[in-house]
Amino acid sequence: DLYDSGEHQSNIAHFAAIVNLAAVDKAINSEEEIVLKRLAFKLNVSEEKYKKILKNPDASGLMPPYDLETRLERIKDLFRIIYADNEIDAAEKHLILRYAIGLGFSEEKAREEIQKCIRVFGSRIRE
Repeated sequence: DLYDSGEHQSNIAHFAAIVNLAAVDKAINSEEEIVLKRLAFKLNVSEEKYKKILKNPDASGLMPPYDLETRLERIKDLFRIIYADNEIDAAEKHLILRYAIGLGFSEEKAREEIQKCIRVFGSRIRE
C-alpha cells in the first residue's frame, strides 16, 4: 500500500520540510500556499495530512532518498517554496543548507547545489 511505504513516508517528511521553510518567517503567504498545495499533490499528501503538517511541521523527521536524482529534485522543491515570494532571506538560506546536508550532501556539495539553484531561480538574496 502506497500510504504505508517508505517512499510515502519520505514524501511526507519532505513536505514537512517544505512547510518549515514556508513558515520560517512565521506566516505562510498566499503565493507560498499555492506552491504548498501543488507540492502536496505532487507528493501525494492527503488533505488531512496536509492540515496536520501545517499545524506541526516538526513532527516529521527528514528521510533522505537514496538516489542523487531524487535528492536534487527535493532541493528544487525546497527552492520552489522559498522563491514563491521571489526572494530568499538569510534564515531561508540557512535552513535550506541544513536540509541539503540532511538530504545527504556534504556541506561543500550542499553549498554548491544551493548556489546553482539560486542562479536558476534567478532572484536576489535578502539579508
